[in-house]
Amino acid sequence: MAELFASGRMIDLILALTVIEGMGLAFYHRRTGRGPTPPALLGTLLPGLFLMLTVRGAIVGEEWPWLALYLLAALIAHVSDLARRWPR
Repeated sequence: MAELFASGRMIDLILALTVIEGMGLAFYHRRTGRGPTPPALLGTLLPGLFLMLTVRGAIVGEEWPWLALYLLAALIAHVSDLARRWPR
């Protein structure tokens, strides 16, 4: 189990499950019209996905520019989601 975490494979599994969850929720919304819309879903999931990529990169020893890029992408996704939700 320790190797699963040390290799970053646990983060890969979490990333895959998050993508599957997003696809399932998007499919549910398309079929029923209920649940979060695809833009709302992306706004919710993308910042977390980028943060998980940052953690994975730190675990496997990626160079710091990649980690900074993942963090910047998480920030942009988060601020975009906030701007979309902000009442006008």
